[in-house]
Amino acid sequence: MNINDFKQIFPAGEKNDTYAQYFIGQSYLKTLTTERVIVANVTFEPKCRNNWHIHHKGGQILLCTAGHGYYQEWGKEARKLNPGDVVNIPPEVKHWHGASQNSWFSHIAIEVPAEGSSNEWLEPVSDDEYNQLT
Repeated sequence: MNINDFKQIFPAGEKNDTYAQYFIGQSYLKTLTTERVIVANVTFEPKCRNNWHIHHKGGQILLCTAGHGYYQEWGKEARKLNPGDVVNIPPEVKHWHGASQNSWFSHIAIEVPAEGSSNEWLEPVSDDEYNQLT
């Protein structure tokens, strides 16, 4: 399957070259709006995931829309994600998210606005860590 065969609600957008250094595998990014709050559709090919990272001050909300993926907070078990799942990521929580091994995955990412907010990108999720997920 390629990106054109993956059925989802919002367009996948272009290859996410701007943030490629923070992902293992190919992701796609389509900004949906920047008015008052930044909202984007992020699509991950199978096995693609972003690095561990932290949203300082504002946090993030994920609305899962297609395929299957994972979300994991530092020191906790990974959570399987399916269409219709909502993930509320508080500020200052180290975490990652991405596709499962055998499925494309798409979510709407909402950046919670806050004065002085920023993202801190950290180390990749290792293949050993990721391959232990079931």
